[in-house]
Amino acid sequence: MIELIFKSLIIGVLVGASISAGAVRMFKAPEVQGMGAFRTLGELNASNGDPISHFSFGLGFFITSAASAVGTGSLTQDVLHRVIPNWSAAIVNFGNKRDFKEHIVPMTFWGAIIGAAVYILLNTSASMVPVDLAQMSRDILAPAAQNLIDLIMPLLFLWAAMDSGRTTGVWSIVFGGLMAMVSGNALPGVIFGILCGTLAEEQGYKKRSTITMFTITIVLILLIAYFREFHLVLFDLF
Repeated sequence: MIELIFKSLIIGVLVGASISAGAVRMFKAPEVQGMGAFRTLGELNASNGDPISHFSFGLGFFITSAASAVGTGSLTQDVLHRVIPNWSAAIVNFGNKRDFKEHIVPMTFWGAIIGAAVYILLNTSASMVPVDLAQMSRDILAPAAQNLIDLIMPLLFLWAAMDSGRTTGVWSIVFGGLMAMVSGNALPGVIFGILCGTLAEEQGYKKRSTITMFTITIVLILLIAYFREFHLVLFDLF
């Protein structure tokens, strides 16, 4: 147990500090963003700097993350994307007029502390669950989470893409279908389709940014297909 706490402390400090500092940096360079940053950025903006909103938002996902940790023995991405950044923002903004978007040092400091506390609590809680009970929870939660990722999420994103316009919807269907055949999960392809389709609608197909995005998307899908040996499946069919 001591070793687990020590490792959780180190990883929690490093992860919490980096994810909280990164959350502040997102507001400093909004025109240069990685695709994974959009969710964290949008959800921090949704609470609009209100400490109670940030805390309650993170608390909801902390509870689900704790349940997942107990059931499967692993931490979900919500710990990084939603719990630590929102709780850090809540503390930085609490009791004063400070805006967490402008204070990277306090966010880094509190992110390290919160990260350490969250990692220690979740990891130790998961380790104290009896093996038989954890196995039972894993047998129930793992298939449910997999169905959520493989079936429900692609449909929700595709629905949003089709609501955004014909071009976005068509490219989401095209890329989503390709990724479903290549990897068994259409969600990455649907997201690629939303990005490519939105650029095509706003800037046209001849703009360099649109051509670059389509090129990157096609190359990524081809690489995924190759490393998953999808070409061998096609050879067997023909």
